[in-house]
Amino acid sequence: MPTAEKQAVLDEITENLKSSSAIYVTNYSGMSVPEVNDLRGAFRKGDVRFKVYKNKLMKLAMEDVGGFEDIIPELYEQNAFAFVEEELAAPAKVLKDFIKEHNKPQFKAAIVDGDFYDEEKLDVLAAMKSKDEIIGDILGLLMAPLTNVVSALESQGSNLVGAVKTIAEKGEE
Repeated sequence: MPTAEKQAVLDEITENLKSSSAIYVTNYSGMSVPEVNDLRGAFRKGDVRFKVYKNKLMKLAMEDVGGFEDIIPELYEQNAFAFVEEELAAPAKVLKDFIKEHNKPQFKAAIVDGDFYDEEKLDVLAAMKSKDEIIGDILGLLMAPLTNVVSALESQGSNLVGAVKTIAEKGEE
């Protein structure tokens, strides 16, 4: 039976797992405290929660919540976890930029909308479009034909109105 303190942390992890659409696992070994703080700040700008938890507690919470079987084997060494609800690619973009500049941390794996991504897929995750970009693309695709239809109706309408006026004028004569 875990102590009250460990149970509180376990409850926090469980809530983070349940409320997140994506979780990223990074190995932060060899990073200085200022580097970790810089990384945490970069995540915060992207509306991402970045936390360090003990692997054992994380494993217990993942087993309790379910759906994390693929990522549990990655829970060794010093890990930090990025949790995100909406912008699923945000942690990957932050990590990619940070790794490019500092050569750390090591991206280990991610679960994004139930799909497992290993360490080789960071570029794929970083290239994913945000929800707003996808909505913009869809709206653009939907608006283009609609704009064409409206234009066609307006031009047909003006010809149709002209034709009706001409017929009406001939009828009056």
